Order: sequence, then structure tokens, then C-alpha cells
Amino acid sequence: MRDIAVFSGSAHLDLAREVCAHLGVPLSPTRISRFANDCLGVQLQANCRERDVFLIQPLVRPVQEHLVELLLMCDAARGASAARITVVMPHYSYARSDKKDAPRISIGGRLVADLLVAAGASRVLAMTLHSPQVHGFFSVPVDHLNALRELAAHFRRYDLTHTTVVSPDLGNAKEAAAFARLIGTQVAAGAKQRFADDRVSISSVIGNVADRDVIVLDDEIAKGSTVLELLDRLRESGVRSVRVACTHGLFAAGALKRLSEQPDVLEIVCTNTVPVPVDGERTDKLRVLSIAPALAEAVRRIHNGESVSALFEQS
Repeated sequence: MRDIAVFSGSAHLDLAREVCAHLGVPLSPTRISRFANDCLGVQLQANCRERDVFLIQPLVRPVQEHLVELLLMCDAARGASAARITVVMPHYSYARSDKKDAPRISIGGRLVADLLVAAGASRVLAMTLHSPQVHGFFSVPVDHLNALRELAAHFRRYDLTHTTVVSPDLGNAKEAAAFARLIGTQVAAGAKQRFADDRVSISSVIGNVADRDVIVLDDEIAKGSTVLELLDRLRESGVRSVRVACTHGLFAAGALKRLSEQPDVLEIVCTNTVPVPVDGERTDKLRVLSIAPALAEAVRRIHNGESVSALFEQS
């Protein structure tokens, strides 16, 4: 592919290398330095002039460091006369700050979107945003992918005759219903109320889950409190087995260990939008699916001016 340059920040180099391998282009080097006063500096060490530049950087821990890296990468590409700058952001962590649900609260999802555009982003390629309205926070075009095809291909290997896909809450029910259609199963949802970032209550499960194999599907798992609460309701309903799936496996604060210790959880499936846990936190129940081929195909289509939505019409 000519006239394309792909760079990565430090957030997820393995994913960036894998995307470039599928594209058949080199991952151009990026130099990230720190001044004596603790400020970050970024240098893109390949020609950007009149090229289609793609910057790969999920916003993962430490989120603020990686955000500033990404902003500086955008600014460097713009200053180097890039023809177009596409931010490839597999995980947009600020998408959780998407509404004013308390007095005098910030809406970080919109603010960070504005910052990226101000820094020079011409386009955004994202994966499974936390809520649909976040798409509209950006004043530049956004290609919003999901990982339902990759997850569906994995679960189709099992006997799904008596399976129900369960969304932990009604907000994710539409995505769960789409996933259930892909694999030909029923769908159910939890009635959830959130009291704090890590404290939730699920009063009941709406749908048929008794004596059925359940796939719990969420967009991301951070501390795992929602999934653990849902497991209690599913047990009360008499489910037969449980598998847990998500796009963004953040697994903060020992969440992966807590989930894997649940005896009725047979499997935990996520994608590599964010770095997978280090070996000391891994478990035999964890399966990590790669979304690099999907990202690479979307990058190719953006570069060639082809339809990205057609990717989902092929599902």
C-alpha cells in the first residue's frame, strides 16, 4: 500500500504490529521522550508529507499518559504536512463519561473528542464505544466497528441449542440481541441499577435462562462487579452453565482472578483491543481473540475510499 504511514504510541505495540502485518506495511517508528520537567515529547520518525497517516493508540492505563501521547502524535503528523490523520482508537476509555447524570459533572467523552480534533485528527476509527451517542461527540467522521463477528465465530464452535445470550443491563441489550441473531440463540437482559463506579444492583433477569447455557455479553469488563452481580441472579434462575464475553478485557483490580474463580464460569472471552493481562494474571479460562484483521481491513478500506460499513453487511 503506497502513500500510507502507520505509527503507534506506547499503549499497545503488539496490536499495532499485528495490524501492520495484515496490511503488509511497516510500522513506522515513533520516539517518545520525557523532558526534565516531566512533559512528554513525540517525534514521528518517518515521512508524513502528503501521506495518509494512521495513529494506533487505545486509551488504556495509564490513560492520561497515553492520551497525551496520542494528542502529540496528531500534532506532530499535522505539523509534518500529513494529507489526512486517522486516529485508530480500539478502546476509548473516556466514552464512559457520556452524559450529565449528576450536578456540575464533566462530560469527558465529548471533551477528549474535541481535543483530538483540535490536535489534528481528520478521522477516527473506533471499536465498540461504550454507548451509541459517543459516536456523535466527534466533529470528524467516525468509523465505529464492533467485535461481534469475531466473538460469534468463536462461540459457533459450541452446541448452542440451549443457549441464551444475556446482557448485564438494558443499555447493552441491543448489542446482545444482534449477537444472539448472529449465533441463532435467545436473548435476555439484567435489570441493573448503578450506585457507584464499582457498585451495582441487578434485581432480576428479563428473559428465559432457566436450565440453559448462558453467554454473558458486555462491551467491557473493568472491575467485574456487574458480571459478578449478574452471576448471582443467574444462579438463582437455575442456569446450566455460564460463559463470559466482552470486547474490552480491562480486568482491573483483580477482576480476571475473581471471575475465573467462579466454578460455574467455564470460559472468559475477550479481544485484544487492549493489552492482555501479564502471565501472572492469566488463567486457563481466558481466551483472547484478535481484532487486528478487522482493524487492518478497515484501515485498507479507509485508505482506498471504500465502504467500511460493508464489513458488517458481510457478516
